[in-house]
Amino acid sequence: MILVFIAACADAQTYKYEIGAGGGIGFYMGDANLSKPFRRPGAAFDAAFRWNINYRWALKCGLSTATLKADTRGLAGYFPGNAEYSFKRQLLDIGVQAEFNFFNYGIGQRYLGTKRVSPYILAGFGIAAVPVKGDGYVNVNLPLGFGVKYKAGKRWNIMLEFSMRKTLGDKLDGKVLDDPYGISSSALKNTDWYSYTMLSVTYDFGMKKKICNNIDNL
Repeated sequence: MILVFIAACADAQTYKYEIGAGGGIGFYMGDANLSKPFRRPGAAFDAAFRWNINYRWALKCGLSTATLKADTRGLAGYFPGNAEYSFKRQLLDIGVQAEFNFFNYGIGQRYLGTKRVSPYILAGFGIAAVPVKGDGYVNVNLPLGFGVKYKAGKRWNIMLEFSMRKTLGDKLDGKVLDDPYGISSSALKNTDWYSYTMLSVTYDFGMKKKICNNIDNL
């Protein structure tokens, strides 16, 4: 009976926090790429800290970077005077996102209907920056996305995530592409976007509580 009780306690352990990293690709959409997702993708990497509020909700703080590229060659008549543009810029992104799991995400609490696999959606707020002297960029970004989580073990998680991030400015692609059409517009309309497709691994830590009969009350 003692061994069964100990095993039940160990299986019921849940953790407050996660830390991890991931890699994938990023792409840009803006004046030099209006409608083609995944055109000229670049490498992307991130590091994240996640606070698991409960089985459905989590709050993530992340730091990421991506190489954003674009080239308008071959798109004749795209710009006034058939002008052509290209750029390659390194983006830095720091932000906070709320995540909602469609299922009770976890392992071990079968009476709560926990699932090892759960799709999720996310939304948040962040700051995007391109640290280039004389042509740098810093502005707010608004991420929206979705993904799927898999509980690979009691402390290990694997996530595949896709997100689009709208910036509230039009200089992510550089000064030369800041309103190339000469048409004034609002901050919400004439802006740039970028996207991440990331595969991440995280590790759980910070046990909620070791007493089995109270563990799910926190």
